[in-house]
Amino acid sequence: MPARPPMTARRLRLAVELRKMRERAGMTATEAARALGTSQGQLSNVESGRFGVSPQRIRALARIYSCPDQTFIAALIDLATDKTPGWWESYREVLPCGFLDLAELEHHAIAVRTAYTSHMPGLLQTADHAREIFRHVIPAPTPPEVEHRVSHRIKRQGVLYGADPTPYRTTVHEAALHMRVGGRSVARAQLRHLLDMSEREHITIRVLPFDVGAFPGSGQSINYLYGAVPELDTAQLDQFHGPVLLDAEALLDKYRSLLDIVEATALTPEKSRDLIHSIAQNL
Repeated sequence: MPARPPMTARRLRLAVELRKMRERAGMTATEAARALGTSQGQLSNVESGRFGVSPQRIRALARIYSCPDQTFIAALIDLATDKTPGWWESYREVLPCGFLDLAELEHHAIAVRTAYTSHMPGLLQTADHAREIFRHVIPAPTPPEVEHRVSHRIKRQGVLYGADPTPYRTTVHEAALHMRVGGRSVARAQLRHLLDMSEREHITIRVLPFDVGAFPGSGQSINYLYGAVPELDTAQLDQFHGPVLLDAEALLDKYRSLLDIVEATALTPEKSRDLIHSIAQNL
């Protein structure tokens, strides 16, 4: 028997969205399975991501659930049919699944927004900065594990380069800019890298200065990944025990609003570059 493909972030999201569609229609799994002409067990396997699902079956489910949104249905079909292994799959045996999920979601996102309080955004970290961060993970990783994490983080940054880079907006608190991760020279090189990246048309970097005081979401790192349709957006939060992915509509609305507020509170991109340059000069 061939090995079952790994449970990727997009495969699981497809399963979640099919279950949500059924629940919005007010149907039980038993009723839906009967209408589809299958067993409840088979439908449950589809809704848990254990079984794949064909485009024809997705369209059939959409008809049963009276879902008229053809753009949304097409996006679900894309999730079901795009089975090309991503570069991150080569790390499946050496890194936690959360690392792979984030890379997969970033790769397929049509835009990315982030907000960071005490760390540099992963997509904008230098290799030396990332290496120092990973050396302080608990439990302490081995040197090879550190290098796997560093190479994975640098490969993630590929979405910001190339002929069609992903639009990227981030807000970074001034506290993160003052942290001398890796010492003075590494910290200065990291700030110069931020300045260089801020000059790219598709990248917007804003700094939240100390003098704004308290602000919504302080102390929390947020990655917001825009899907092909708003229903497929994902918010990713960094927690001490690992990354958490959120897809509930109410939570997505909350984090979009939070990022709007944080961006509006931060300095303009031009004033942000001036502050980053000043901090780098004084390190």
